[in-house]
Amino acid sequence: MKIFLGEYLNETMAFILDFLIYLTFKHKQSIRFDFVTNSIVSDIQSKDSKSFHINVYGCKSLKIQDVTITAPGNSPNTDGIHIGHSSSITITNAKVGTGDDCISIGDGTQDVTINQVTCGPGHGISIGSLGKYQNEQPVSGIRVIGGTLSSTTNGVRIKTWPASTPGTASDIHFENIVMNNVANPILIDQGYCPNGQCSSKVIMNITNIYTHFDVKS
Repeated sequence: MKIFLGEYLNETMAFILDFLIYLTFKHKQSIRFDFVTNSIVSDIQSKDSKSFHINVYGCKSLKIQDVTITAPGNSPNTDGIHIGHSSSITITNAKVGTGDDCISIGDGTQDVTINQVTCGPGHGISIGSLGKYQNEQPVSGIRVIGGTLSSTTNGVRIKTWPASTPGTASDIHFENIVMNNVANPILIDQGYCPNGQCSSKVIMNITNIYTHFDVKS
C-alpha cells in the first residue's frame, strides 16, 4: 500500500500558517466571525477600528447585510470586510468608507457575491493580496454586482505579490458598477509590493475575468 501525503500536507500547512497570521492580528479587529455556518448578520455599525472592521474566517453560507462601516480615509489597514478561507458568502447593502480596502478577499475563498455595496473613501474592492505565503489556496467564483464606488484610489482590483508561489484566481465577475472620481477603476496588479523590496518574477495565474462598468470622472 502506498500513501501519498504531499498534497494533503501542503493544504494543511497553508491553513495553519494562515490561521497563525490571523491569530497574530485578531486582537485589533473589531468584529470576527470564525467558522460560522448557515447564518445571517445584519444591521451592524462599526466605526474607527484599529485594524479590520469585520473579519470572516472559515465560514460557510454566511449572509452579511445592511452594515455600515466608517473610518478616516488616511487610516491604514482598516479594511471594512475581509474574507478568507470561506465559501458561499453574500454581502448585500453595505456602506463602507475606510482608509484601506472596503472589501478584501483572501486566499481559500470561493463563491462570494457582493451586491449593491457603497464604497468610499478607501482603496476599493480587492481580491488579494495573494501569493505572499507558501501553499495558498485558490480563489474562485467571486461576483461583485451593482454598487457605487466614489472617491476611492481603486475601483475593483486583483493584487498578487511578485515572486508569488503558484496559485490561481478564476471565475471573477465585476458587473454593473458605478464609479465616481475613482483613480484606477480596474486594476490587476501582479507586482503588488507595498514595502518596495520584492523580486520581479510573477507566476500567479488569473483567468476568466468579466467586467461591465459605468465610469464617471
